[in-house]
Amino acid sequence: MLSERRQRVLRALIEDYIEYALPVGSRTLTERHRLGVSPATVRNDLSALEDAGFIQQPHTSAGRVPTDAGYRTFVDELLSSGLAEEERPHPAMMDELRGAACELDALMERTSAALARLTDCLSIVMAPSVFAGRIRQITLVSLSVWQAIIIVVADDGQVANRTVAFSEEVTSDELAAAQNLLNRLLVGQSARDVRRSLDASTIEALRDPLVQLVIDEVVECLGVSDGNRAHSLGISSLLRQPEFSDAKALLPVMEVLEDDEVLLHTFDDTVEGESPVMVRIGRENPASELAGISIVACSYGRGDSEGVVAVIGPTRMNYGNAIRAVRAAQSVLCDD
Repeated sequence: MLSERRQRVLRALIEDYIEYALPVGSRTLTERHRLGVSPATVRNDLSALEDAGFIQQPHTSAGRVPTDAGYRTFVDELLSSGLAEEERPHPAMMDELRGAACELDALMERTSAALARLTDCLSIVMAPSVFAGRIRQITLVSLSVWQAIIIVVADDGQVANRTVAFSEEVTSDELAAAQNLLNRLLVGQSARDVRRSLDASTIEALRDPLVQLVIDEVVECLGVSDGNRAHSLGISSLLRQPEFSDAKALLPVMEVLEDDEVLLHTFDDTVEGESPVMVRIGRENPASELAGISIVACSYGRGDSEGVVAVIGPTRMNYGNAIRAVRAAQSVLCDD
C-alpha cells in the first residue's frame, strides 16, 4: 500500500510521461508539480517506487517511466476516486451524434470516428450480436462423405451457415448423431453462451472428433458474424504515437485484433464484469502481442443485446480522457 505522498509522486510522474513521452526525473517533478517536499525526498520516493515495481529506469542516468503495475495503481485511483467521471466531456459531440444518425450502424460508425478523434487511439464499437436471440436449431446437411453445410438458426429468424470439410469419410448416420448431440447441448443458448460453455462439464460429450470439428466451426461461424458488425477507426492515430512510429511495431497488434475470436475474447470481461469500465493494461491482456497496449472499454445495451465500445492505445494513453470518452459513447449508444 503506497503512502499518500508516494501516490502523489507516482501520479505526477505518470501524468508527465503521458504528456511528454519522455522519462521523468526528480528535478522535473519538483519543478512542474507542487509536491510539498524537497527534491531529495522525491528522489528517495522514486527509488522506493522503483524497488516496489511501479516505475523503472530505461537507461542508466535517465529518468523513470511507469510500469504496468504503476499504471494499474494510477487507473485504480482514477476509478475509485471518481476523477475520471467528473465533468463528462463532449456534450456537443453527444448531441451531434444523436441527431446525425438514426440507425444503429450509422451511429456506431460516427461514434467510432469521434472516439478516435478525441482520444488519439484506435476505437472499436461492436454491435450487439447478430444472434441476439437464442439458438433455435442446428442442422448438418451432407454434401458428400467428405463435406457438409452447418446451418444455425436463431429464435429471431437470423441464419448463419458454414461449409465444413472432413479429413475422413463421415456417414449420414454419424452426421445425424452429431447434429442431435449439438442440438441437445446448444439449443436455447445465445451465441455468446456458446463461446463460454465449452468447459469441463461438456468435455465428455465432445470427445467425438467429428463433434469437436463441427462445434469449432459453429463458434467460428458465429464469431465471423459478430466480427462483421464491428466498426473500428484510428490506426493513423496510433501510428502518430512515439511507441508506434515504426509501423512494424504496430503490425503484430493489428494482426491479433483482426482475429475475430481473439477480439471477442478480449472483451468478454467487459460484458461480464461488475465495473462500468474495464481497463486492461499491457500484460494483463490475454494475447502476448498486446503487451504494449492498453484497452479501455465498457458495454452498452443489456443482456444478449449488449455491445462494446472501446479505445485501444499505448500503455502511455491518457486514461482519464479515455475513460470519460468511452462513457460518453456508452451514453450515446444506450440512448439510441
